[in-house]
Amino acid sequence: MNQLKKSLLILFVCLFSAVAALANNPDAVVGVWKNGEGTGMIQIYKSGDKYFGRLVWLKVPNNPDGTPRTDVNNPDEAARKKPLKGLVNMRSFTYAGDNKWEAGNIYDPKNGSDYSCEMTLVDPNTLEVRGFIGVSLFGRTDVWKRQVKK
Repeated sequence: MNQLKKSLLILFVCLFSAVAALANNPDAVVGVWKNGEGTGMIQIYKSGDKYFGRLVWLKVPNNPDGTPRTDVNNPDEAARKKPLKGLVNMRSFTYAGDNKWEAGNIYDPKNGSDYSCEMTLVDPNTLEVRGFIGVSLFGRTDVWKRQVKK
């Protein structure tokens, strides 16, 4: 029984340490994430003290004629010819503590709209991304999964 208590204590300490390390790591969000629909992957990266994201993979990368898909729904007509792959669609997030990144924006190429956005790291491989207009209460949350190299 004494050995079981020691093993459980060691397990508890290891789990607590892992959670504490995650909670105190502003860069824990950095990596490649697949959106909830499975239609795209976004690489979140740090530039200065802010976090950004760019589209690095699309399930359907090309139009029926074989040309790369472009940002056809962008309200800026000049930007409609820009390829979706490589598009920076997440901007200017700051780490707020407690596994939350706030005060950012996310662009949805499906409808050409820009939204306020916040992200919450639920666990090392699950990211909740909430886009909203005005107040976070009026928005939608998508659950993204971290992608690891095979």
